[in-house]
Amino acid sequence: MLDTSNPNNYSYQTNHLLIDILGGIRLNHLDRLRVTISIKKVKDHHKLRHNLDLYNDNQVEKLVRNTAERLEIGTSIVRRCLQELINELENYRIQELEQEEANQITTKELTTGEKKEAITFLKTKDLLKKTNELIGDSGVIGEVNNRLLMYLIFTSRKANNPLHCISLGSSGAGKTHLQSKVSELIPQEDKVEITVLSENAFYYFNRTELQNKLILIEDLDGAESVLYPLRELQTKRRITKTVVHKDTRGNTKTIHLTVEGPVSVSGCTTKEQIYEDNSNRSFLLYIDESAEQDERIMQYQRKISAGKVNIEREIQAKGTLQNIQRCLTTVTVRNPYAEVLKIPNEVFKPRRTNAHYLQFIEAVTFYHQHQREKLYDTQTGEEYIETTIGDIQEANKLLSEILLRKSDTISGACRDYFEVLKAHLQKEHQTTFSNKQISFMLRIPLSTVKRYHLQLINTQRIQLREKDKTGRHLYEITDYKEYQELKKTIVTVLDEAITKLNDSTEA
Repeated sequence: MLDTSNPNNYSYQTNHLLIDILGGIRLNHLDRLRVTISIKKVKDHHKLRHNLDLYNDNQVEKLVRNTAERLEIGTSIVRRCLQELINELENYRIQELEQEEANQITTKELTTGEKKEAITFLKTKDLLKKTNELIGDSGVIGEVNNRLLMYLIFTSRKANNPLHCISLGSSGAGKTHLQSKVSELIPQEDKVEITVLSENAFYYFNRTELQNKLILIEDLDGAESVLYPLRELQTKRRITKTVVHKDTRGNTKTIHLTVEGPVSVSGCTTKEQIYEDNSNRSFLLYIDESAEQDERIMQYQRKISAGKVNIEREIQAKGTLQNIQRCLTTVTVRNPYAEVLKIPNEVFKPRRTNAHYLQFIEAVTFYHQHQREKLYDTQTGEEYIETTIGDIQEANKLLSEILLRKSDTISGACRDYFEVLKAHLQKEHQTTFSNKQISFMLRIPLSTVKRYHLQLINTQRIQLREKDKTGRHLYEITDYKEYQELKKTIVTVLDEAITKLNDSTEA
């Protein structure tokens, strides 16, 4: 009997011989059966090891003679055992290939009723608001802005200019959970989930296997080796690797492995600064770590434990959103108002951010495709839909926080800490504070507090006031309203563009 329970060492035992297949067998290349084999007599410690192709008669016959001579056993017995082993390995390989084929994800064909329901939903008024409500019904708790942003970014995988996102937050804040829950709203056949991949793994996908797919990375720390090809896929929409390959005759030749996009990439990390090259290409979604969000999640957990969550309703909402995704088709989006739009001057790296801003507006228009008239280019005949002022307004509402973060001179984690610090000091009617005091009051490690304070001192948001009687440094905040003023500036710039567009339309 062939025992394949250990994938790295198959074993085959007869009355006379014990044969091990070291490293298993390859399921592809059905024209060969190359193995590393170990043969010994039952109840004997002396082994014969050999590497050969079991479909090569000359190699098999040579192994038969060597085994018979070295192990002092008849050639007919060895030959029969090897033939039985080959038959077992063939049957096992065919079964595995059939199982692999059965497990392959197939695209679901919508029924007439499902398609009609999805398209009717896509034609409803206040589509984004109702979509957000449906996302909540599917079991995504809180994160009202982030969950809709993420859903639209995931939807953009089907558009000509896909978007990407990175979820940021401290350990245990719910980054991976949010990504996982929203990704459940995307059809299984449209996504690739990654935990760990080797450096060259991306180059061995089929040429078009990743086209218009959503690539989900659970933790960027576990996928560092593939971040470079991922960046290339994001920017250039294709990756190519040149490798040396031997054909069946043993001739060496150079081949090019090409994998084509576009793709939409989503990942999670606690290390905002380390993945700067990737974050420059992505929308940064900062997880809500407030006490209110903690309470919302814990209350949901209590309801699940009490059996008061309508699981059927959640499953139905997920199915509806997946069907909505299946009813969206790739179509070109043109924004006739693009030349009037501008991002705030305070935004860092404005070139890339401006491109992201325009692409997100396209993503909002793309999601509304069933509410847009199909237009055709008079010169090329290309079909396209046009962005409306309403699409721009919706995009501005969702992106104001993103643009605010991209305009800030401190990191997102430091900003969240600074706003909590401000609220605490105002509540306690305090003007000065020390590192140790804040560490104790806010229950944050002292080393973390010192790191944040160093960043705040360097950006002149806090300053050294004096030393107390014990010699501790006391700090004070230089401006409590700086963040609100920055937010007001960004909203004003976005609103002015909308006003200008409305005035030009009315004129």
